[in-house]
Amino acid sequence: MNLPNKLTITRILFTIFIIILFLFPFYQVNFNFPMWAINVGEVIEIDSRYIFGGILFLLASLTDFLDGYLARKKNMVTDFGKFIDAIADKVLVNSVLIIFAVNGVISPIIPVIIIFRDTIVDSIRMMASNKGIVIAAGKAGKVKTACMMVGLTLTFFYNLPFEIWNIDVSTVLLVIATILSVYSGIEYYYNNKKLLFTQK
Repeated sequence: MNLPNKLTITRILFTIFIIILFLFPFYQVNFNFPMWAINVGEVIEIDSRYIFGGILFLLASLTDFLDGYLARKKNMVTDFGKFIDAIADKVLVNSVLIIFAVNGVISPIIPVIIIFRDTIVDSIRMMASNKGIVIAAGKAGKVKTACMMVGLTLTFFYNLPFEIWNIDVSTVLLVIATILSVYSGIEYYYNNKKLLFTQK
């Protein structure tokens, strides 16, 4: 359990805190999160839960960068690290996507497409791993991840400051991430379809 792996575990813990923050019935214990209002030409009511959740999401995203950076720089890459890092990434992003969809913040089609694609890609990677082949992430997948993380962060923070100018950057980035997710999924399939139809 080296430092990069501890950071990855911390990302999972941050995800659990985000889930609790949005799904626990705080009203049943007589606690309500404060609401704030800001005037940016129009009044925007801000649920403080999203701000707190956004801070947790940013911290979790920071561990995603640090664990990989330290593992490579300090030569601390382990099989467990690769395994738990992939799980932590999916748990964080997919949990937030589902929560946003349930709360009507984003369209449900986004998490459906993302999770559907991830299931197929992860299955291909698993088959490749069983044959001793490591499939590196493609450029489209990396750009998709960047758009997704920035888009989700902006969604937590009510698309500010872009909301001041009525530019829906958060939604645009999430749509781009979804389109790239489909594209990279198809790319994964065509580049590795021989693995699906050949025996070990």
